[in-house]
Amino acid sequence: MTYRVAVVEDDPLLRENYADTFRAQGYEVTAYRDRPSAEAGLESLLPDLAVVDIGLGAEVDGGFTLCQWLRGRSATLPIIFLSARDDDYDIISGLRMGADDYVTKDVSLPHLVARVAALFRRTEALTSSQTADDDLLTAGPLTIEPGRMTCRWNGDRVDLTLTEFWIVYALARRPGLVKTREQLMDQARIFVDDATVTSHIKRIRAKFRSLDPAFEGIEAVYGMGYRWADAS
Repeated sequence: MTYRVAVVEDDPLLRENYADTFRAQGYEVTAYRDRPSAEAGLESLLPDLAVVDIGLGAEVDGGFTLCQWLRGRSATLPIIFLSARDDDYDIISGLRMGADDYVTKDVSLPHLVARVAALFRRTEALTSSQTADDDLLTAGPLTIEPGRMTCRWNGDRVDLTLTEFWIVYALARRPGLVKTREQLMDQARIFVDDATVTSHIKRIRAKFRSLDPAFEGIEAVYGMGYRWADAS
């Protein structure tokens, strides 16, 4: 299978450099200079992964807007922000808007390629699972189908990003067992810091609470990490 990668970057030299790098890895690449051209090009067919700059031409936060547009079309599309902006506010904002990863432009191209490959491995690990009933994961009102990458709470679907899905899956597989942030990063195959994991957890809780205001499925254990509440 040849994966399709969309690169959205306003700097023409960087855009072509990223595109050439991904093509050298065997990916099919489409590149866009701004948000309107990306939305027009991706309207009929979404890529398998999107790499998006935040500042796009005259639109200082055009990448944030594009991320929200993409999320409106797919809850599970892997999205990486690639930006020169490295302050915590931008990183947390990007993750809250639904990005799976946030990489600064000072990162090496091999490292960027590794981050993209890690997201594709997560997709493959889930889609390679069988969808038989015995592969269902249930924990109280929670039901997860790994093969279909679907998560339900009391029968209602919870639209999780790829990273959010992996975190919930890692926690719910062993209810009551505390997972450190490092363990969650490892099992969710993400390369982020503690604050980023915390941001993902907050977003996951908000999604569950939009369906069930009384949701308390994810418990924080001070100084240790998080666990899925043991309903038993």
